[in-house]
Amino acid sequence: MTDDASIARAHSMPFGAAPVPGGGARFRIWAPSHQVVCLVLGDAAEVLPMQAEAGGWHMLLVEAAAPGTRYRFVLPDGLRVPDPASRFQPEDVHGPSEVIDPAAHRWTDAAWRGRPWSEAVVYELHIGTFTPEGSFRAAIAKLDHLVALGVTAIEIMPIADFPGARNWGYDGVLPYAPDSSYGRPEDLKALVQEAHARGLMVLLDVVYNHFGPEGAYLHAIAPQAFTDRHATPWGTALNFDGADSAPVRDFFIHNALYWIEEFHLDGLRLDAVHAIIDDSPTHLLEELAQRVRAAVPDRPVHLLLENEENQASRLRRDAHGAPLQYTAQWNDDVHHVLHVAASGEQAGYYADYHGDTERLARALAQGFAFQGEVMPYRGHARGEPSAGLPPTAFVAFIQNHDQIGNRAFGDRLTHFAPAEAVRAVAAVSLLLPQVPMLFMGEEWAAAQPFPFFCDFGPDLAEAVREGRRSEFSRFPEFADPASRERIPDPLSEATFASAKLRWEDAAKPPHADWLAWYRDVLAVRHAEIMPRLSGIQRGGTYRIVGAGAVEIRWALADGGALLLAANLSADPASGFSPSTGRGIWQQGELPGPWSVRWSIEDAENV
Repeated sequence: MTDDASIARAHSMPFGAAPVPGGGARFRIWAPSHQVVCLVLGDAAEVLPMQAEAGGWHMLLVEAAAPGTRYRFVLPDGLRVPDPASRFQPEDVHGPSEVIDPAAHRWTDAAWRGRPWSEAVVYELHIGTFTPEGSFRAAIAKLDHLVALGVTAIEIMPIADFPGARNWGYDGVLPYAPDSSYGRPEDLKALVQEAHARGLMVLLDVVYNHFGPEGAYLHAIAPQAFTDRHATPWGTALNFDGADSAPVRDFFIHNALYWIEEFHLDGLRLDAVHAIIDDSPTHLLEELAQRVRAAVPDRPVHLLLENEENQASRLRRDAHGAPLQYTAQWNDDVHHVLHVAASGEQAGYYADYHGDTERLARALAQGFAFQGEVMPYRGHARGEPSAGLPPTAFVAFIQNHDQIGNRAFGDRLTHFAPAEAVRAVAAVSLLLPQVPMLFMGEEWAAAQPFPFFCDFGPDLAEAVREGRRSEFSRFPEFADPASRERIPDPLSEATFASAKLRWEDAAKPPHADWLAWYRDVLAVRHAEIMPRLSGIQRGGTYRIVGAGAVEIRWALADGGALLLAANLSADPASGFSPSTGRGIWQQGELPGPWSVRWSIEDAENV
């Protein structure tokens, strides 16, 4: 590796603070509502007027500024605000920003060229609760565990600077600044390069649909960044399609490029894109994907979606099988059909999946369970036809942060579903030709919950606390106010602490048995499923055997087939086809309860 290869490449963007060759730093901000914007460095009393530029921009070169300099912008009313494009906030969202030299880090991953998506086994983690220390640096020590497990990609929950010391990450307000509670930007870079050294991809969850409720000074800096023409479940919508929307669109597209280029990330997961409302001729999602793929042509970049609308059109492939826009979507439908099978739950949206074997088979075989039909829980049509997509366009899971944390107590599937049922649905999701994802600690059936937690200031704390409890008041088990008082207080530090993984448990029974089982299943995926994924070009065909019992067949490129026979119920099922092909995994005894058989049929036997 040459010295040049180890030097970081800074992402060039039209806003924020950037060191200038030869000394000093350039500061630039978009504040179209203000004729005058000033800059203050550190604790200095002197306020420096910035130069107004066309289009609402303000700029200033300061020779006295350097990496490490702390600064704020000053609005005409005297309000001192952090930089919306701050690369680091050492004193949290209400404090000053810090000038960062993005080229200072000496990278050690020059030989890394990424991995194809067909090799992905994703592991979702929250930096603050993944280790006792809750930091980027501490996570490095756990990477070898993930490699031994069979994981090939970590997906980090949002790290954009949020108010307070703890948060899931979806209340971020400074999208370019890794939260200081996890470490500095160079600590994140160290985690990325250490992951790459072990063959692990690094994906980051990003939030482009709203800003959090505390510390979003962009409202005062540039109210044009928001609009009342649209709405989101979490507050004011962002202006992606109205007057003055061009700088807003650029702000988020540059953010995606920033993480991928400056931090060497292998991809992004875009949160709740159904809440990114854009009526312009070219939707933000389309432009973002185009610009990211054009900017990084020399290695795979994996762009994932969370999208309640099940828009298969965003997952289309070109003639060579490469994604035209987005690589894959988190497949909530697969989660829901497997969750209701294992747990028997049918409250809320689970009612639309419970006892529906057709939905079960369709989600496993074709990706989406709803492909344009009316979903009763939502009251309108949902989804687009997805059978023509390759299975790798979907990310399958039986647990994730939402599906655990949106429960009142944040309890995991293994806490309330029978162990044999959990292993059956896990054997399905981990070996599906869709891309599997685990939630941290799932591999050893961690006993720690993952409840919702945050650390807002006093102005918001009580409203959030009461909002969390009232959210569950419509459920019969929480109709009584006294029962709602048992719901963990999201503002309590104890709630956050309860979510921290206890790694020592992984070596103890019964957790060690779970861990060995997960390793065995994933070893089969590496050996038998991964090498065949590029040859599975579209969804499979299915046959319903009985209630909760299905057979699914995926055609392989060599003329053979991947076969699944599964009885995901507590009762025996009759009517399965005779076993054909070479068995690669058997869970339970088919056709008995909670039984799964995976096999591969050679071309000459088809």
